[in-house]
Amino acid sequence: MQITLDVRGMTCDHCEKAVKGSLEELNGVQGVEVSIDTNRVTVTYDDVYVSKEQMKSAIEEQGYDVVA
Repeated sequence: MQITLDVRGMTCDHCEKAVKGSLEELNGVQGVEVSIDTNRVTVTYDDVYVSKEQMKSAIEEQGYDVVA
């Protein structure tokens, strides 16, 4: 499955790495694409192992807001 999340607060390479790293640590996440320009994070994942809520929590723990 694939989901695109609207993430606010990302402004630099460090932000991109923090968000990508936190998602890649989740069991079931197969790929992460982060775009600072559009504030979008696209995640390829297996919904048997990980949920949207888990992804949202992982991003918010890094200090960013998930809008959608």
